[in-house]
Amino acid sequence: MNSVPVLHRGLKPLPNAPVRIVHLGLGAFHRSHQAWYTQHAGDAAQWGIAAFTGRRPDAAEALSAQDCLYTLVERSAGGDSFEVIGSIVEAVDGANVSRLCDLVAAKETAIITLTITEAAYGLAADGTFDPGGPGVADDLHTLSAAASGGTGAPGTPLGRLVLALARRRDSGTGPIAVVSCDNLSANGEVARRAVLGLAGAWGQGLVEWIDTNVSFVSTSVDRITPRTTEADIAEVAEQCGYRDSSPVVAEPFRNWVLSGDFPAGRPRWEDAGAVLVDDIEPYEHRKLWLLNGSHSILAYAGQLRGHATVAEALADPTCRKAVEDFWDEAARHLTAEELDIPQYRQALLDRFSNARIAHRLMQIAADGTTKLRMRAVPVLMAERAAGRSGAGSALMIAAWIDYIATTKDFQDPLRLEIQAANALKGEDRVEALLRLVSAGLAEDPQIVALVRRLPGFFTPNAAATAAPIQH
Repeated sequence: MNSVPVLHRGLKPLPNAPVRIVHLGLGAFHRSHQAWYTQHAGDAAQWGIAAFTGRRPDAAEALSAQDCLYTLVERSAGGDSFEVIGSIVEAVDGANVSRLCDLVAAKETAIITLTITEAAYGLAADGTFDPGGPGVADDLHTLSAAASGGTGAPGTPLGRLVLALARRRDSGTGPIAVVSCDNLSANGEVARRAVLGLAGAWGQGLVEWIDTNVSFVSTSVDRITPRTTEADIAEVAEQCGYRDSSPVVAEPFRNWVLSGDFPAGRPRWEDAGAVLVDDIEPYEHRKLWLLNGSHSILAYAGQLRGHATVAEALADPTCRKAVEDFWDEAARHLTAEELDIPQYRQALLDRFSNARIAHRLMQIAADGTTKLRMRAVPVLMAERAAGRSGAGSALMIAAWIDYIATTKDFQDPLRLEIQAANALKGEDRVEALLRLVSAGLAEDPQIVALVRRLPGFFTPNAAATAAPIQH
C-alpha cells in the first residue's frame, strides 16, 4: 500500500473555491452531507468551506495533508461507488480561534454551519440557556479576558462561535446566517437561544447586534454515516488507486430540509436535492421521532440483547416490535399528508436493514439525556394527553435506564448526575433518572410507575415471558 500515491489535487484536479462557508464540527457526517450538497450545488465554484474540528485537531491535520480532498464511499446492498469531494478547501484545528474569528469577520463569509452535537448547545431541560452548563464558566472568563485584550480562547464550540460573531460585529461586515445541522427539533431556534444566552451572559452589547444581523436557519438532516474503518481505507486504495487517510462511508440516501433566511446568500443546494420550506416542524418531527427515535431504541435495546449494529438489532424480533410500537405512537402525531408516513417507515426499514452499513449502536447511544428529551418525551406526552399510556415511548426510556445500569462506558453531558441517580434504589432511581431527561416525567406518578415496571424487558429471554405492554 505504501506505493499507492496519496490523494491530492494534482492527482484529482479540483479547483479551490473561495471560503464563503465556515463550519464548526468537522466530522464524518458533515463531510457526507453538507459538504456533498455544496459540491453538487450548481454554483459550487463560488462556495468553499473552511471546516473547524471540535475537541481534537486530528481530522484537520489528516485532511490538510491531502489538500482537503477525501473520498465519499456510497455503500449500498449492491456495491460501493466512489467520489472525491473537494468542497472543503480549508481544514483547521478548532483551537485556532484566531483563524475562526478572521474567517467569520471576512466580508466574503455568508454562512456558518454547525454539527457540534446536541449536547454542545448547553441548554437546560426546559430549553433555556444553562449558565452552569459544562464549560460555560470557563468560556465566560475567557470571553471577558478577550474583551480586555487577553489572548485566551474559549474551549467550547458555542463560546468560539460567540467570540467570532463579536469579531464580525466589530469588523462591520454585515449580516450572516447560522445554520444548525444537529439533530434537534427547531435547531435554528435552539442555536439562537444558546448563542444569545451566552452572549447575554458575557455582555458587550452583543445581543442587540445578533438580534439584528444574524439569521438562525433550522434544518432537518438525514444520512446514515458510520465511522470509517481501516478496511474502508484499504478498499479505497485498492479500488481507486490512491491512498486516502480520511474517506467517509455513507448510505446512498440523503435528505436536507431547510427553513430560514440567508441574508448574505447561499449555494444553490436545491440543485442537489435540498428542500427549502416555510414550515420545517413536520419534517423535523418525522425525522427525530421515526428515524432518530428508532435509532435510540435499537441502540439501547440492541446492546442489551448482545447486538453491535443497527442491522443486527433490527433483525431481532423483540427489537423490531419495540420500534414498530413506537412508530405507531409517533405516527398518530404526524398527520401532514406530504410526510407520507407509511412510505417513510418502509424506507427506514430498508435503510436500517442494509448490513453493509455497519452503523454501530455504541455510537448512537451517546448523550442519551439530550436525545431522549427530543425523541421519546414529545411522543410520550402527546400520547398521555390523548388518553393513551405512551408505553412504546416509555419503553425507549426504560431501555436507556437498563443500558446505563449495565455499562460504565457511556457518554452523556449529565454523566455524573446519572451515576448519582444509579446509586439509588427502586422508584427513587427511576424518578431521579426521569428528572434528568425531563422534570415533567418525574412529576407524573403514572409515568414513573409505567417506566419503572419496564426495565429488564430487553434482557435476553426476558421479553418472551414479560407481561404484554398495555397501550
